Parts: sequence; C-alpha cells; structure tokens
Amino acid sequence: MFDLGLTELLLIGIVALIIVGPKDLPVLFRRVGEFVGRMKGMAREFTSAMNDAADQSGVKDISKTIRTATNPVKTGLDKVGEATKEFTNFDPLSETGKLASKRAEAAKKLHEATANRQDNNKTAKAGSNLEESEKSSSEKIIKSENKK
Repeated sequence: MFDLGLTELLLIGIVALIIVGPKDLPVLFRRVGEFVGRMKGMAREFTSAMNDAADQSGVKDISKTIRTATNPVKTGLDKVGEATKEFTNFDPLSETGKLASKRAEAAKKLHEATANRQDNNKTAKAGSNLEESEKSSSEKIIKSENKK
C-alpha cells in the first residue's frame, strides 16, 4: 500500500525508538497496528459497499459489455480459434471431399480416354504404314518381274 521496504521500516523503528523510548515503544506499535487494522477494515467495507452499489445499478454489466466490444484482439483471437477448430474438424467425406473425389475420377477418366485415343492413333498410323509398305513392296515385285 505505501511501498515501504525493509530498510524504510527499520529506519522508522529506529526513529520511533529514539523519540518514544524503549518502554513505550511496544505500546506505540500496538496502537499503530490497531489503527492500521481499522483503516484496512474501513477500506474493505468501502470497496464492498461500492461493489454492491455497482451491482445494483448494473454498471458492471455495462462495463463488461463495453470491454468485450472494445477488445478487438480478443475478438480476432476468437475468430482464429474458430478457424482452427473448423480446420481440425475437417471431414474428408464432406461436400468438399466428395467434390474433390469426383474431380479426381473425372481427371482419371480424361487421362484414360486420352491414352486410348493416342493408342488408337498409333494403331491407325501403323496400319496405314503397313498398307503403304505392302503396296510399295508389291509394286517393287511387279516391276522386278516386268523387267525380267
């Protein structure tokens, strides 16, 4: 309350010993202790009376509402907490998870269709190359027979 350290109290005790004397010093300290005790009791009674009056008038509720409304850091932290809860409670079978699996299936089908089309193109190209080679070889045979 008064922010008195050990050295200050020791200095006060020495001054009191010199001024009052050693015979009356215990009586003085007893009276000072009683006075301090009464003052603390009066302060406690005053604060409790003020708290009761504040409770009856609703000032605490209003001040609490104002504090919560004007505390943007706590509000921001609440939003961050909600976001982390949503992130940790992620359900892969939710709508987003279902949509992701549908997209994965569609991508797989597209990849398979592309691979099949490439195989068909290679087969058709190989077939046409085979026909051309057969044609050219048969023409060569006919030409060689005609030359004989």
